[in-house]
Amino acid sequence: MLDIADFTRARRHMVANQIEGRGIRDPAVLTAMRAVPREAFLRKGLEEFAYRDSPLPIGEGQTISQPFVVALMIEAAQVKPGDSVLEVGAGSGYAAAILSRIAGKVHGIERHPALVEQAQRRLAGLGYDNVRLRAGDGTRGWPEAAPFDAIIVSARGPSVPQALKDQLAIGGRLVMPVGDENAGQSLVKITRRSATDFATQDDLAAVRFVPLIGEEAWVRPDTERPRPGRPTPSAAR
Repeated sequence: MLDIADFTRARRHMVANQIEGRGIRDPAVLTAMRAVPREAFLRKGLEEFAYRDSPLPIGEGQTISQPFVVALMIEAAQVKPGDSVLEVGAGSGYAAAILSRIAGKVHGIERHPALVEQAQRRLAGLGYDNVRLRAGDGTRGWPEAAPFDAIIVSARGPSVPQALKDQLAIGGRLVMPVGDENAGQSLVKITRRSATDFATQDDLAAVRFVPLIGEEAWVRPDTERPRPGRPTPSAAR
């Protein structure tokens, strides 16, 4: 079993090679990635794989994203000190933990209550007290905590939910994977320029995420069919 020193060395090596070595330059992101122990957010028995460049299972059919993708999304969302951030699809709590080391306040939504309970225990144990988590439909966002300076969606949808766009502050940034299992998925960035004007940047990177389930996404985990009246999988609003 690896000890704290082993994990610390592995984490530093991961940041140097998988994160900084692949083009991530934001100093705040790099510092946060060096500080947060990814092994603390894994299922028992998987800790030794914490710093491999790959997603890992966390239960409930969900995964923890590979470290590079977490860093890429946070850098793309231009998260800054003092920002109010929403993460949709909080999973194990790892990305929320990284965000908590940069932003002022982090709100996370996860549809599986069991994962929320586990993540809350992990975050509390590490003393990350500027994160709030709750179980629910992430496509509806967290209206009472809006507006958000940044929104990160850690699950793929057929399009960017309008409710999330509406909860962006003016100047706010949203990063989300869009696409289906067969046609492919890419990261999309949306910046809110005014009450009605949104700038979209497509194809930040090709990615692979679990599906986003909710009112403005897929109907259920075993289908790629959007809800009636929603955009097709190739559309990005």
